[in-house]
Amino acid sequence: MDLKKSVKKLCERIFKMKKLLIVVDMQKDFIDGSLGTAEAVAIVDNVASYIEKCEREDFKIVFTRDTHGEDYMETQEGRKLPVVHCIKDTEGWQIDKKLRKYAEDKRIFDKPTFGSVELMNYVIEHDYDEIHLLGLCTDICVISNAMLVKAALPEARICVVESCSAGVTPDSHSNALEAMKSCQIEII
Repeated sequence: MDLKKSVKKLCERIFKMKKLLIVVDMQKDFIDGSLGTAEAVAIVDNVASYIEKCEREDFKIVFTRDTHGEDYMETQEGRKLPVVHCIKDTEGWQIDKKLRKYAEDKRIFDKPTFGSVELMNYVIEHDYDEIHLLGLCTDICVISNAMLVKAALPEARICVVESCSAGVTPDSHSNALEAMKSCQIEII
């Protein structure tokens, strides 16, 4: 272990940094369902490994879950994205099978739109020092939640895990990462 890592671990122990991992919308419909992509399928194992790493490093871990009703097609989002997805209590709404065991005892924020105000309020209430985000889709829900979290805690270290995130397209994924860098969100 190099000196920088040793000092970081010592400081974390001394100051008991509060760290949070937010797993964004790792749901069947976004992975291999109605809005699935090869890129989303490809990150599932990376996400599982990163969650395990964060568990070892004493991160608090929460999940978000895109949640729509049967009236989805009548909503603004449904009119602009007319693909039925993440309807509450359907298989497509569920956290991916490979990741469900990690979510079993964790807080899950069901959100009717891209960013979760409830999650933002949770982050403010707990005053985290460091927050990592990963998941789907980089260019919609990951960036929306990262921006809300950054606005809520401007002095916290906010990071997005590139290898554990995927966008609607590879280009939109890259564009979202660049936009977050501009807003002082670290891409790790």
